[in-house]
Amino acid sequence: MPGEATQVLAAFAASLKPGDLPQEVTESCKTLLLDTLACALAGHAGEETPQVAALASALARSDESSIIGGDRLSLVGATLLNSYLIAAATMCDAHRPTMCHVTPEVVPPALAIAERDGLCGRDLLVALAAGFEVTARVGLGLDYPAFRARGWHSPGIIGPFGAAAGAGRLRGFAADTMARAFGLAGSQAAGTFAAWGTPTVKFHQCRGAVSGLLAALLAEQKFAATREFLTAKDGGLYPTYANGGRPEAAIADLGRHWELRQIALRLWPSASLLQGMNTVLFDLIARHCIDFRQVGKVSIALSPTGFEMHGSRAECAGKFEAMISAHYTAAVIVKDRALTLQQFEPARYNEAALQLFAREQVAVRPDPELRGAQALVAIETREGAVYEGRCDHARGSPENPLSRAEIAQKFRTYAPTRLSEAAVEGVIDAVDRLEELASVRSLMDNLRAPRRSKRPKVSASG
Repeated sequence: MPGEATQVLAAFAASLKPGDLPQEVTESCKTLLLDTLACALAGHAGEETPQVAALASALARSDESSIIGGDRLSLVGATLLNSYLIAAATMCDAHRPTMCHVTPEVVPPALAIAERDGLCGRDLLVALAAGFEVTARVGLGLDYPAFRARGWHSPGIIGPFGAAAGAGRLRGFAADTMARAFGLAGSQAAGTFAAWGTPTVKFHQCRGAVSGLLAALLAEQKFAATREFLTAKDGGLYPTYANGGRPEAAIADLGRHWELRQIALRLWPSASLLQGMNTVLFDLIARHCIDFRQVGKVSIALSPTGFEMHGSRAECAGKFEAMISAHYTAAVIVKDRALTLQQFEPARYNEAALQLFAREQVAVRPDPELRGAQALVAIETREGAVYEGRCDHARGSPENPLSRAEIAQKFRTYAPTRLSEAAVEGVIDAVDRLEELASVRSLMDNLRAPRRSKRPKVSASG
């Protein structure tokens, strides 16, 4: 497909119709949506969630948009908070070729616009497909190694384009308006790995969602912006962020090859590059009935990138540090034979015996032969038995995908603390039949937490 990359992607997003989506793409979008909602409900347990909630509520005083598992806020406030909720528990998606979490940027503004405008499920489905695909495609054009070498973090940089694409598609943008929305999205692109190891990396994602929403809303007002932001020689995304990038990769086979199907999901909370390690650990424990009390040593090999990001955190002082620590995550899997948010509560990661095991009996090293989330694991017992395993494709990866039923179970695991049983099943059913949903408002009604009656005030004399 010839043409300048920004405008080609804009024309694609603006013209996308339900009939353009192959059935497998439709099903992928539904699975991504249900997983996103599960992650958002889990995100209410995030350590920093109250701080972001306070910020979101301060942005405006209107209440037209629903919070997943909460009440209502403004359009921008709901976009910000819902996005943070999705990322808060470190269990959302990852497009591994670009190391980008896609759903936190794309889903919240799309839900907010679709709810506000009373649009149908089919409209939302097409918007999500446009947003997911544009995000992944913009990332493919970056030449990720060059991009990463400069310290950039993907979600806040390429996420705004997908957020703008989804919101713009719901608003019925023509290609020219969509291209200007991309120009406005790119003008807000930001986020570097200087934030790594802190919750700020998750803020990159919700800021990316808000940037894309603002870009779409401003473009709709005919605000002037470059229509060639990706390739502009002076300050364009690809020349500035990645030595020119590979813009041809962003548009190759567009509409025929769907890059959104390469988005990986996570069955367990913890960093995306640790999912291979998690996969092989659970496999070894199940196959060999390994008893924690008999384990002498756990040896783990990660890819160089995985080791750099997660292999040097033998001690952790907070929930997020525990979630990105290979040492702690491996230790708690072997000890508990489980990995849910309960394993990342302070009472668990502060347990002295578990900390000691993670520090002294879990060894992590880099292996230059491994890539991405690949991992090698050896568990040695005190009696000298050694159980070894390798994972090339983590559970949830495109090569080893999770079923919709498994994602539904993930949703059922984290939803009951915020939603009624009827609402939980209503959401799962609505996502399964998204094309038939008359209004996204009915989905959002089920996703809001029931209002709790306020306790009556008691007077001083009472």
